[in-house]
Amino acid sequence: MIMRILLLLPFALPFVFASVCTTAAETEPKWRSSQLERKVSLRGSAVAEASLWVTGTENAVFKSLDGGGSWQDVSVVGQPPTDFRDIEVFDDRTAMVMGVGSGSESRLYLTQDGGAHWKLLYENPDATGFFDAIAFWNRNDGMLLGDPVEGYYVVMLTRDGGRSWSRVAQDHLPPMKPKEAAFAASGNTLIAGAGAGADGEAWFTTGGFAASVYSTADFGQSWTRMPVPLYAETATAGGYALAQNHKGQVFVLGGDFQNRPGEYPNLAALGDQGWYAVSAGQRGLRTAMSCVDELCVITGKTGSDVSFDHGANWQPLPGEGYYTLAAGRGVILAAGHDGRVATLTMADRVEP
Repeated sequence: MIMRILLLLPFALPFVFASVCTTAAETEPKWRSSQLERKVSLRGSAVAEASLWVTGTENAVFKSLDGGGSWQDVSVVGQPPTDFRDIEVFDDRTAMVMGVGSGSESRLYLTQDGGAHWKLLYENPDATGFFDAIAFWNRNDGMLLGDPVEGYYVVMLTRDGGRSWSRVAQDHLPPMKPKEAAFAASGNTLIAGAGAGADGEAWFTTGGFAASVYSTADFGQSWTRMPVPLYAETATAGGYALAQNHKGQVFVLGGDFQNRPGEYPNLAALGDQGWYAVSAGQRGLRTAMSCVDELCVITGKTGSDVSFDHGANWQPLPGEGYYTLAAGRGVILAAGHDGRVATLTMADRVEP
């Protein structure tokens, strides 16, 4: 049974970040953290041209127009309560949020005026269904991943910006593994390919007792599955998120929700010969990864790690951990428990 757990920029104001020297050749970035007015659990994040967005429990949606210095509450009001585990931002005024829950509690809402108003876009038609993540290649073409219904994963496609959806047929997906699970952890369980040559590529990851990555190269019409070298020895272990670095390389990360600080393989990358383990210190569950140029960060509730070479080598990143990350325009946005948000950049990195 699928585990339903975990259920800048050229802004007007410049960023000011502290840096701590780590070696003779580089400086270490430091989180600039702040507290939202509502102590909600935040699992969704996105970066647009001139705005930052985070989403979470109690229909929460918050937006910043000054690089994270202050936050506006633009939550969905007047609607049944849900937990927004994912967000897709198309521009500074247009965004889609995904709520999770059983059956109709899983919903999509759309704003076209920067969060001032939201409308219900789509409601889960399956009483036993449960949304996990959304991802878009462009404004019109996107995907939705959900827990299995009738014995196979719900992978749905849209060609009109989320107004209508069609489910991928069972014979276009590999059979599920015994005790396999998908986790709605950070909005990164499902990602669409980015960059040149990535048209039509996408990936989603699963766990349980079968850590895997499913991939497509035809805009979601058909999928293949490969095992990945992540910890997968319990029902709450395996893959939790995916990401691409600025070279286009794909990473998968995870661990075990029931043993967040444990020491186990928690990061892997896709190479020419398939998936291989990446040593990131084995410092516990990691649920999100984002990159700005050569700088990459992975994070989980218990802590974060940083790489200065596109994810090849890693070291601990001081400060608290977060649930979700998003990157764009020179900034990495993080959000986590109790309304905690943070930003990080290397724009002011100075060679000693």
